[in-house]
Amino acid sequence: MTTFASPELPGIRRSDFPPDFRWGCSTSSYQIEGAIHEGGRGESIWDRFCRTPRHIRDGSSGAVACDHYHRWPQDLDLARDLGVNAYRFSIAWPRVFPQGRGERPNEAGLAFYDRLVDGMLERGLEPWATLYHWDLPQALQEAHGGWASRDTVAAFLEYTDAVTRRLGDRIKHWITHNEPWCTAFLGHHEGNHAPGIMNYRTALQVCHHLLLSHGLAVPQIRANVAGAQVGITLSLHPIFPASDSLADQAAAMRHDGSRNRWFLDPLYGRHYPADVVARLGDLAPIVQRGDFEAMAAPTDFLGVNYYFPEVVADAPGHGPLATQVVEQPGVERTAFGWPVSPQGMVDLLTRIQRDWAPARVYLTENGSTYDDVVLPDGRIEDTQRRSYLERHLAAARQARDAGVPLEGYFAWSLLDNFEWAEGYVRRFGLTHVDYTTQRRTLKASGRWYAGFLAG
Repeated sequence: MTTFASPELPGIRRSDFPPDFRWGCSTSSYQIEGAIHEGGRGESIWDRFCRTPRHIRDGSSGAVACDHYHRWPQDLDLARDLGVNAYRFSIAWPRVFPQGRGERPNEAGLAFYDRLVDGMLERGLEPWATLYHWDLPQALQEAHGGWASRDTVAAFLEYTDAVTRRLGDRIKHWITHNEPWCTAFLGHHEGNHAPGIMNYRTALQVCHHLLLSHGLAVPQIRANVAGAQVGITLSLHPIFPASDSLADQAAAMRHDGSRNRWFLDPLYGRHYPADVVARLGDLAPIVQRGDFEAMAAPTDFLGVNYYFPEVVADAPGHGPLATQVVEQPGVERTAFGWPVSPQGMVDLLTRIQRDWAPARVYLTENGSTYDDVVLPDGRIEDTQRRSYLERHLAAARQARDAGVPLEGYFAWSLLDNFEWAEGYVRRFGLTHVDYTTQRRTLKASGRWYAGFLAG
């Protein structure tokens, strides 16, 4: 069982980390860009999903979001003024290939990212590009069934080739996919993310194609980008049994197999976990000859998105793995209901290093959602988010002290934004966004982060 305790905080300082440590913030295209009908952009699965009643909590969409498409200079100024030296963003596939693929990419879409990347470099921000952050072109969903089809793997490679050829002279750090677990299981099993499918077998096949497309893209990126640093970002969780019973311990192992090992094992050359495959039976994905070898393409780093641990109980009849995440009473939680556990970050990172030993690790997302307080003078107080950030930076230092090759931290997120199925109800930003006026206001947490980075 986890104690959900926090590491001690004896005055966390930037100088506790090496001078070349990457300090950044993260965003994603559909969550901030807006302008879904401009610059030749095609429809994405999230555009379609948002138009379906009852999918989004507040009935909204990313059609406008933070209007970053027009306001990107101001947003990059915010990142620069925070004092970060790296900026993680994602490229919208429908801006590059409106129909998902084609002989020629959309010039207006690539030109937008030209301007955006040049703007980062002008401000001293190292660009970190994510190729896929969930906004698949709708045309591929309709023509091939999206990621359930190997045809989408081929389309992803065409898209990757076009983007890396165009931007590879300025971007050296590339992330193939963000959180394939979410794409596969939230989008194709639970159905509360686009494209809204509810089929466990499909989710597993989607997952396989995502990992396969990652592995095939790695050598392609290296061929197009001199000195490329390539990795993938996974949403990972430390898993704990709900009790000391043998049944709950076995359930925690099965859940870990689905949540963590299902991704890390094939990425590091071990195929899918045998215990999970045996449990799945004929639900297991179709694997062709050479797939596992491709998926295990050597990478330069592993991106880890850490938010919370999961406590798991045995649950006969509850899905193919017979497991269920259970809530622990009396645990500190964010407004999202997620448990707060900086120690969980230490547990996770040290376990990853022990069992898979990636050459480098970056925390590519870590953040929290709370109900911010707007003061009469316009300042935004978010004491809980500041505390969350400070304690998790202390956890990052503790993981490094334990031998984890952690070389960067990217706060989620620079801006409040469209939070997927939650719409605009939940706010993760270091910067408050008034969605009516699009006014940006740095929150107390953002001011603290800037002060921390200033030393």
